[in-house]
Amino acid sequence: MITLIHVTKQYENRTILDVPRLTFESGKRYALIGVNGSGKTTLLRLIAGTLRPDSGKIENVPLQNMGYMPQSPYAFDFSVLKNVEIALQKTPQPAEKALAALEAVGLEKLAGARGNKLSGGETQRMAFARMIACPRALLLLDEPTSSMDIKGTDQIENQLLRYAVANECTVILSTHSPAQALRLAQEVVYLDQGKIVEQGSTEQVINHPRVESTRLFLQHWRL
Repeated sequence: MITLIHVTKQYENRTILDVPRLTFESGKRYALIGVNGSGKTTLLRLIAGTLRPDSGKIENVPLQNMGYMPQSPYAFDFSVLKNVEIALQKTPQPAEKALAALEAVGLEKLAGARGNKLSGGETQRMAFARMIACPRALLLLDEPTSSMDIKGTDQIENQLLRYAVANECTVILSTHSPAQALRLAQEVVYLDQGKIVEQGSTEQVINHPRVESTRLFLQHWRL
């Protein structure tokens, strides 16, 4: 169980995140929702360890067995296949496993293409293949389908669900789409100005929000 206790983060004397306590149960899928600047990316980066909190502590993150995919993932200047193989160092048959991951996201025909020449959606699919190329205890995904079309989004969502179940993996993803949260997450955390405003089962938060700011956010989405 990943636990955040009295975690805060500031930029230029402005509090970006203020979390008194938050827990993520092992093996469950969570969605972080909220407007731009609500603290979703900061929260993911703190858990991933790419940012350090200004105060508080984060416990039980499986740093040696996790994958973090930023919204604009990095693509190296070599083949798409090699970009995925990076996640499989010291693993038997890395090329075979990398190709299987590319097939899962529909990129097997681009295995020999240059990784840094892909479109935005293709780059996200390649980065997701890198995430699922090997078993992980935790996936942290920041807007993982933001640059994809409907077909690509459907493919990634289906593969994410299969992977999470098969590996009993904890998933924490940020999304601007409550509909995507409904499809993928078991629990939702709604953030507003760096604070957790509402948290609960996905069905409850999305369809029956208890807090006015959550209702307003979701009302805007439904318009």
